[in-house]
Amino acid sequence: MLQPAPLQQSAAKLHFQTQFPASVATTLAATTIYWLTVQSFIEVFRGQKCVAQLLSRFSAPWSPLLSSAAVGQTELDLWYHGASNRAERTEIERIVSEFNKSQPDWRVVTQSFFEQGYNSSVVASAARGHLPDIVDVDLPVLPNWVWLGYLQPLPVNASAIKDFLPSTVGVWQDELYSLGLWEAAIALIARRSVLERHGLRIPSHSAPWTFQEFDEVLISLQASGEYPHPLDLGLVQRGEWYAYAFGAFLNSFGGDLMDRQSYLTAQGALNGAAGLAFCHWWRSLFERDLVAGLEQSEADRDTGFLAGRYALRLSGNWDALEILQNFGDDMLILPPPDMGEGPVIGAGSWQFAVSSYSDHPEGAAAFIKFAAQSRHLIALSDALGIIPPTADAAEKSRSYGSEGLLAPFYDLARDYGRIRPQSPGYVVAAKVFERALVDIALGADVKETLDAAATDIDADIARNKGYRN
Repeated sequence: MLQPAPLQQSAAKLHFQTQFPASVATTLAATTIYWLTVQSFIEVFRGQKCVAQLLSRFSAPWSPLLSSAAVGQTELDLWYHGASNRAERTEIERIVSEFNKSQPDWRVVTQSFFEQGYNSSVVASAARGHLPDIVDVDLPVLPNWVWLGYLQPLPVNASAIKDFLPSTVGVWQDELYSLGLWEAAIALIARRSVLERHGLRIPSHSAPWTFQEFDEVLISLQASGEYPHPLDLGLVQRGEWYAYAFGAFLNSFGGDLMDRQSYLTAQGALNGAAGLAFCHWWRSLFERDLVAGLEQSEADRDTGFLAGRYALRLSGNWDALEILQNFGDDMLILPPPDMGEGPVIGAGSWQFAVSSYSDHPEGAAAFIKFAAQSRHLIALSDALGIIPPTADAAEKSRSYGSEGLLAPFYDLARDYGRIRPQSPGYVVAAKVFERALVDIALGADVKETLDAAATDIDADIARNKGYRN
C-alpha cells in the first residue's frame, strides 16, 4: 500500500519546486488528505470489514489502486506450536497463504511458538483475557482447555469429517472442537537382518509378539552379547512422552490412568492388578538392564539405533524417514506387543480449534475446513512424512499408500490407536503417571507408588469438583 508520509513530502516538494498550477496543487493536497484519512481509519479499524465499507464510499479515481482483498478481509490470528520445525512451519504458512488468496473475506495471520513453551503461552494469555481466533491444541489437552473456557465448538458439519480417523477429530462431551491435519503413530522399529540373524520371529500386524515373546526377545538379544541394552524406549524424553508411549503399555496390560466410565477416580484403573503387573514388568526392564536407562543422552537417542547399539527402538513415524534412509528395506515397522489385552499405541496429535475469544468463528472454521482438504493433507504428508488423517489421502500420498514404505504406521493408527483419557484432569494425571514411572524405575516400591499416584489423581479430581462444570 502507498504510505501517506512519503506521499505528503512528495506533494509538498513538487508544489514548491515546479510551481504547478493551483488546480494541480489542490489535487495533490486533496490526495494527501485522502491517504492520511484512509490510513487513520485503517489504524483504528485494522482488520475489520468496516474498512472496506468505508473505502467503498469514496469515489475517487485512485481508490481501485487499493487491494480489495487485503483491505476488505477480516484478520484472523492463528497461534501455532511449530516454530522450531522449519519444514512444518513452511507447509502451514503455504496453506495460510493459499487460503488468504482464495477468498475475499478472511485473512489469517500466523504467530509461531516453540513447542516447549506453547501451552504455557496459551494459558498465560487466556489469564490476561486474550486468545487468538485459531489455536493449535494437542488432543489430550483439549478437554482441559474446553473446561477452562478457552475453546468454542467448531462449526463444521459432521459429513465433512466422516472419513477422518477418530483420533484426528477433537470431540468432547459429544461436541466437536478441533480437527487434525495429520496423525502420529508409535511402533517398534527393528532391522530384518538383526531379527533373522538371532532366529527371532518377525511379528506381523495381525500377529504381534505376545508379552512372553517380547520379554524373551529382549532377553535373547541381550544374551547374544551384541546388545547390552537391546531396547531404546527414548527415556531421555520426558513430559507427554511417558503417558503417550508408556501409557499404551499400561492399556495393553488392561490398566489406565483413570476410570474411563466415570472419569472420577484412578483407583483400580491405575493401581489395580493390571497396573501392578505393568509396573512390576516396567521396573524389571531396568533391573535386568534391558533398556537404556533414565540417564540416556539426546545424542544416544538420536544415533544409538542407527549405530547398532540397540536392536529395537520405540519410536514414531516422525523418525522413520531418517532410519529408512540408513537401512532401506532392512527396516521393519513392527506393531507393539500384546501384553494381554491387545496391542495399543497412543493416539491423537496436534489439531486446530477456534478459541472462545474469537468474534469470527465462521471465519476460523472456514480456514480449518480449507486446510483439511485432501490435497493439503497429501502435501503435508509428502513434505513432512506425517500420517494423513484419511484413508483417501493416505492412499494418494507417497509414503502411506498400499505400496508406501511407511504404510504400516497408518494401519497402526487406524487399528491400535487409543486416545488418552478424555478428561480435563488428564493433564495432571499424565504428570503424576510420569513421576510414578520414574520413581519405580529408580527402585521405588510398586504398590506404594501406584497407590500414592492414584490418590494424587483423585485429589485433583475432587479439588476440581469432578471437572463437571
